[in-house]
Amino acid sequence: MFYAIISEDKPDTLAQRLQARPDHLARLEALRDAGRLLLAGPHPAIDSEDPGEAGFTGSLVVAEFESLEAAQRWADADPYLTSGVYQRVTVKPFRKVLP
Repeated sequence: MFYAIISEDKPDTLAQRLQARPDHLARLEALRDAGRLLLAGPHPAIDSEDPGEAGFTGSLVVAEFESLEAAQRWADADPYLTSGVYQRVTVKPFRKVLP
């Protein structure tokens, strides 16, 4: 089943986000390579593809896991969470309808 991992950044954590980004991306690439990643990306803090110093307000990952508990374990080990970027992470089931 798919699960949505909805994360919210703490204020003023762009530097920490950039430092943890390679490890964060490596985990997403592993999900993609396993055929389990539906989509992933950040929420820019402003209405722009490249928000620059405005940074981001969080991220969304939708991926396939064997259970809610497995998705939560994966989310709990995210480098953005362990490095103090995220202030809140919500994991919930997701049912893809379209396209």
